[in-house]
Amino acid sequence: MTVTSSEYLVRVQAAIDKVGAGQQEQKHRAADLLARAVRDGGVIQAFGCGHSEALAMEIAGRAGGLVPTNRIALRDVVLYGGDPLAVLQDPAVERRTDIAHRLYELAPVTPGDAFVIASNSGINGAVVEMALLVKERGHPLIAITSAEHSAGVDSRHPSGRKLGEIADVVLDNGAPYGDAALPLPGGGAVGAVSSITAALLAQQLVAEVVARLLDAGVTPPVYLSDNVPGGKEHNAAMEARYAGRIRRTA
Repeated sequence: MTVTSSEYLVRVQAAIDKVGAGQQEQKHRAADLLARAVRDGGVIQAFGCGHSEALAMEIAGRAGGLVPTNRIALRDVVLYGGDPLAVLQDPAVERRTDIAHRLYELAPVTPGDAFVIASNSGINGAVVEMALLVKERGHPLIAITSAEHSAGVDSRHPSGRKLGEIADVVLDNGAPYGDAALPLPGGGAVGAVSSITAALLAQQLVAEVVARLLDAGVTPPVYLSDNVPGGKEHNAAMEARYAGRIRRTA
């Protein structure tokens, strides 16, 4: 195999086609849970560590997306919890179970909220503990993870459980073991997949949620781009409906 952008396109397009067209039952079940939460006044809480935070950014606070969405991130313990910045300089911070409790306590979560948690491996302490906490508190939970990678590694959580074993609905992002698509001659691989397919899944979920709201006669609370005339004013008015329940940080 040649390591070229063209070959990467072939590999990632195959993953996009498979993920985009597949798992229809799971997508519909996930959309049902999220739409019900939004329709009943809840917020969709999105969480991911490392590059999986990109999934949370696709869901929360972007043009064409739902307004009642909130991104939970590791840096919240600094921004909202007053922890020292050094906490985030620990390369193993996402393996800590205690940080999940801090994040949940600091987040503007209400009982009617639903959660989407992303983790390619689904094994680290923070995401597994967050998933357990979310289900303990009675929230619907959708997981986005790599079935292949998760199956090939052991959990790092004390319980031995993985994200995909806890969620109400699991969506496979189709990423290969190790995430990268193009093997290198000396070992390893290049060309990550999970961010691209997770973004696709996020946008498909948004579309399905909006379809359900329309079918129920509900005007979908959707963002416009701030960079179109009237967009900023529209968004400010929509966000005011969820004051204190959604955060918009860089």
